[in-house]
Amino acid sequence: MLKKFLFLFIGVSLLLGCNESNDNDGEETILAKGGVRYGGEFRFMSSEKVTNLFPLKITDVYANRVASQIFEGLLKIDPASTEVVPCIAKDFSIDDQSTVFTFELREDVFFQDDDCFENGKGRKVTAHDFKYSLEFACSDHKLNNLSWLLKDKVKGGDAYFSGEADEVVGIKVVDDYTLKIELATPFSGFQKVITHTGLSVFPKEAMEAYGEDIGKNPVGTGAFELSSLSEDKIVLEDNDNYWGKDDFGNELPFLDRVVMTYSEDKTDELLSFRAEEIDLVLDIPVEEVENVLGTLSEAKAGENVKHIVDSKSSMSISYYGFAHGSEIFADKNVRKAFNLAVDREAIIETWLEGEGWAATNGFVPKMKDYPANSVDGFKFNADEAKALMAAAGYPKGRGFPKVDLYVNGLEESGTHKLAKAVAFSLKQNLNVDINVKLVTIEEREEAIRNEEAIFWRSGWVADYPDPENFLNLFYGGNMDENDVNVNPFKYKNPEFDALFEKALAETNEEKRMELLAECDQMIIDDAVVMPLLTDDFVTMVNLKVRKFVTNEMEQLDFSRIYIKEMKKD
Repeated sequence: MLKKFLFLFIGVSLLLGCNESNDNDGEETILAKGGVRYGGEFRFMSSEKVTNLFPLKITDVYANRVASQIFEGLLKIDPASTEVVPCIAKDFSIDDQSTVFTFELREDVFFQDDDCFENGKGRKVTAHDFKYSLEFACSDHKLNNLSWLLKDKVKGGDAYFSGEADEVVGIKVVDDYTLKIELATPFSGFQKVITHTGLSVFPKEAMEAYGEDIGKNPVGTGAFELSSLSEDKIVLEDNDNYWGKDDFGNELPFLDRVVMTYSEDKTDELLSFRAEEIDLVLDIPVEEVENVLGTLSEAKAGENVKHIVDSKSSMSISYYGFAHGSEIFADKNVRKAFNLAVDREAIIETWLEGEGWAATNGFVPKMKDYPANSVDGFKFNADEAKALMAAAGYPKGRGFPKVDLYVNGLEESGTHKLAKAVAFSLKQNLNVDINVKLVTIEEREEAIRNEEAIFWRSGWVADYPDPENFLNLFYGGNMDENDVNVNPFKYKNPEFDALFEKALAETNEEKRMELLAECDQMIIDDAVVMPLLTDDFVTMVNLKVRKFVTNEMEQLDFSRIYIKEMKKD
């Protein structure tokens, strides 16, 4: 990890050594308390196309980063602390059994102006809107990819999903600004689930007006609203009627607009940053930075864009999935052999130039209060891997078919390099042939759905800071033939399901975490997937961008950042 730490030092050096002024002509213009200023445009790039902004349809981090600027829910995760804090619900309470959650809503929150409303003016948000949105989240509607979040947790959610009931009885409107949610069984971590962007509020009028096109016509309550969505970019404009204020009482947001464009590769993105065409770079490939942005001596000579680099240990996991219904991967011996044949530590050092951390424990990454170190993960053992393949009927790889590995990633990106390294290891240690097939997210998901892909690259970034969010992927109750986002492996283990359900119902937090760690160990013992690595969420932002905050969940919140132009030499 030496290169990463060196680059962080460069970023800090630039921060300490730079001089600043208030704007391009040197005149001070403070338009808000606390020295912040309004106006300006914030620009960044995405490696994946975003075509849908309806929260319940979104299953990838790229679209979520945009949608989370437009939509809000009852509660949210604080970007700095990752603690649950109020949002549209100004306060909430939990009963002693952790089954009834009562939310008191703000009375000053309005939907963004949109043609779906009478006279185009957004109306006030009430508890009735949350009942509508959360019931939709429990439905089997084709626009809802996130039913697993609520349907088995909220009382009556499963009956509503199956069409046996015309409402979710556990979601109750007490009055216009009080909502009560009753769970089917106790779940002390439910307040974390409610922070999920997919459980944001949206108006019934928008669904009625736009139907399947609502993803291109999003209407929320957030600090920004959609201005345009095209093939080459997404533009968000500030929401003039936003309810939020900062600690000084300044109305949010400060920015006029946010623009997201697309990058052909990471070098293109870094060159755009150097040319000051964008203000932020996500997921920095450290090995390319010096070539594109220059050396430390060049930076000190003022030949570089003044910037800050930040690194957080990401609450995420990169893994490869197996289709358990396929002939070869139905055999646990094969799945386990694949896991044991890959030296994760060596791949990170030799193929990825020190980027990332080997997944040596379970599927769930490290997070607060979770005993991740108690889970015994896979250790490289080529001899045992070969013996397992022989036991499966493939001695020295004979008779094992060539397998396509579906990978969503750009050519020569870290994702691509990891795939090539895994393919090389499997050939070297098991004598099996793996063809790395680069695809888009949509192409990968379609291939999984059609059972064309039986081996694929995927990743999971925490939607909320709880191990339940990761282990939900393997719960048999979430299995859906058409849903490739939760349990696409078609893993069905009654013992796992029973233990997972027991963990959810446990009200003692320490015991709940221990039970979830047991679930995690079961995923490893069954070799359900190939956990490969966790990563650092490394960002680089232009120094003129102030109050930019990142966290372990890779969330981005643009509502409080502002632009303060640097003095030109």
